[in-house]
Amino acid sequence: MTDTPDRTGSPGLPELPDLPDRLSTDPKSPYYNADLLARGVGIRFKGVEKTNVEEYCVSEGWIRISAGTARDRFGNPMTVKLKGAVEPFWKERAEAGAHVLARSTLEVT
Repeated sequence: MTDTPDRTGSPGLPELPDLPDRLSTDPKSPYYNADLLARGVGIRFKGVEKTNVEEYCVSEGWIRISAGTARDRFGNPMTVKLKGAVEPFWKERAEAGAHVLARSTLEVT
């Protein structure tokens, strides 16, 4: 018995580090982390998975999403800041859980 929780969720998956409180997809930002983004980070905002998130902050409860195809004068995407419950998650862990769920559903029918 250990005091550290199992972060994998199922056997056979590698242990993943905790997600940071704040993360950005902009390489110019101090909150940018290419290693974490390459592993696949997903964001659930108010219970709905969002795919156009540019930046998030869990402790302050906001996400910054791109606003269509509009660009500012420097060529960066225009963004809108939305406030609400933010839940970052590892996509590979969620996909593995979905595969396990689909497999168990197939076995039942």
